[in-house]
Amino acid sequence: MMEILAVLSVAAAAGMRIALPLLVIGLLQSDNLWYQIPLLSHIDPFVLLCILTSWSLFELFASKKLLGQRVLQVFQLLFSPVVGAIMGIAVARFAEAPTPFIWICGIVSSLFAFVLQLVQVGWFYRLRGLPIWLVSLQDILCVALVIFAFDAPQQGGLIALLLLWLAIRSSGHWHRWYSKSQKPDR
Repeated sequence: MMEILAVLSVAAAAGMRIALPLLVIGLLQSDNLWYQIPLLSHIDPFVLLCILTSWSLFELFASKKLLGQRVLQVFQLLFSPVVGAIMGIAVARFAEAPTPFIWICGIVSSLFAFVLQLVQVGWFYRLRGLPIWLVSLQDILCVALVIFAFDAPQQGGLIALLLLWLAIRSSGHWHRWYSKSQKPDR
C-alpha cells in the first residue's frame, strides 16, 4: 500500500514539473545518481545532472512569466506522461515490487501525471495565465512530493489524492462554466 502512495506522490510531482522532480530524485540518491531509474541510467550522470539542472532552472524562472508558461506547457503536456512513468517505475523498483506491479505503477503514474498536467493547462487558459503565487506553490509542492515519496509516502500519497480530488472538482467547474457560456442570453 505504501508503494502505491509513493508512486502517486511522484506522479503528482511529474504532473507539475518535468525536470525538477527527476533532479530531486537523483540528488536524493546521492550514492548512485539515477542508477536505478529507467532510461536515465544509460546517460552519463554528469551530463544528466547538467541537463536536468539547466531545465529545472528554466522551469523555475520561465514559469513566472506568461510566455514562459505557454512554452513550458507544450513540453510538459508532451513529456509529463513519460516522466510520470519513469518516476513511477523508479519508485516501484526502489520498493522492490514484483515486475507486473512495477509496470502497473508506471502506467498509473503516467496517466496521473498527464491528468494533472491537463488540469493545469485548463486553468491556464481559463484564467489567462497562472498567478505567480500558484506557480511558486507548485514548485514547492513538487519538491515536497518527491521527498515525501521516499521519506513519508503516506503523506505524499494523501496530498496526491487531494490534488486528484481538486482536478475532478475543476472539471465539474469547467463544465458548468462552459455550459453557462454556451446558453444564449434571453
